[in-house]
Amino acid sequence: MRTMPATAATPDALAAQFAGVRALSTALVAPLSDADATLQSMDDASPAKWHLAHTTWFFETFVLRDHVPTYRLFDERWPFLFNSYYEAEGQRHARSRRGMLSRPTLDEVQAYRAAVDKAIVEAMPMLPAEALTLIALGCQHEQQHQELLLTDILHHFSVNPLEPAMWPGAAKVPVAMPGPIGWIEGAAGQVSAGIDMPEDLAGFAFDCETPRHPTLLPPHALADRTVTNGEWAAFIAAGGYADPRHWLSDGWAWVQANRITAPLYWQQVDGVWTRFGLDGRRPIDPAAPVTHVSFFEADAYASWAGARLPTEFEWEAAAAGADPRSGNQLDAAGPVEPRPSTGGPAWFGDVWEWTGSAYRPYPGFRTAEGAVGEYNGKFMSGQFVLRGGSCATPRGHVRASYRNFFYPHQRWQFTGVRLAKDL
Repeated sequence: MRTMPATAATPDALAAQFAGVRALSTALVAPLSDADATLQSMDDASPAKWHLAHTTWFFETFVLRDHVPTYRLFDERWPFLFNSYYEAEGQRHARSRRGMLSRPTLDEVQAYRAAVDKAIVEAMPMLPAEALTLIALGCQHEQQHQELLLTDILHHFSVNPLEPAMWPGAAKVPVAMPGPIGWIEGAAGQVSAGIDMPEDLAGFAFDCETPRHPTLLPPHALADRTVTNGEWAAFIAAGGYADPRHWLSDGWAWVQANRITAPLYWQQVDGVWTRFGLDGRRPIDPAAPVTHVSFFEADAYASWAGARLPTEFEWEAAAAGADPRSGNQLDAAGPVEPRPSTGGPAWFGDVWEWTGSAYRPYPGFRTAEGAVGEYNGKFMSGQFVLRGGSCATPRGHVRASYRNFFYPHQRWQFTGVRLAKDL
């Protein structure tokens, strides 16, 4: 796995990053009870308590166990509980049964985190470069789980008839409805995509972003913003979910089998569309980006709108000059929701943007040796790439080359739509 070069960050910077990431996870779960943190509403989602423990297991296993000879496991039974999918690490508790783990308690998991944090901080000055690289990877891994923790909690709470809020909603600031979508002509011809390190990035990238390679783009244009809730409501009103002409065959089968009529968490009450969020149920904001839609829905909307989804390379080329730390992203515990555009193309934050590209390896991709080689490569089948980050993505985690990926029917993440068209 090609990740962060050992010279890309000083030990002090890495220690600060580690402390900040770990503190944010603790802050995110502060509003939760032990019962809240144990919930598992579907197989795709995991309990908050499990996210806290699994990210700790990663540091304990790949850094402390493997690189600190005097370290002893916090509890020798827990690796079985908190390994996720690393076959090289042996047997593990079934994913679908994680919600049955009433023990260890949330307090015990927090004690586990504190003990591992202390051991990492004490060991860091003596660790070899390989272990420091794994700490950097572990921080990025935990940031991914911070987003999953929030989207999983949202789904857990959504199945409760009381529809509890995790925190109060942010104050609403009146924003004018955006005008019609504008089009940005994209780069055409041969462009470079992906990353080679350390030349291209003095920091971090996941192995699936490498290597940098040439790709050919036809003449095309991308929308200057993502699709809004108001525009999606018009798609619904026009019978978009009932017209098979706009849907892929698998998508139409999914719509029919699951009786899908709107984005996840939407309900129509007395003719008014509402959505459920981490701040409870509220009327949809027609100016805000639509979210919680599947690839199937995104593709159908694009067809209905007379457009298509961008390829991941079209998206990357367009976003390459933008600041990846800009936009509405996660900075601290508190209200998390997409916000209306304030003008100008925004490539990062608010909602992950579906592309029409399959999640497959780049030319020259190589899987690393050992357990960490299972991180990305083995999932390159049957999934589609998303780009840009969301309101639940920790700021500083994404970049133009970042590749997220989900199966085409999944929509519990903050996923949205940007249109593209051929020229």
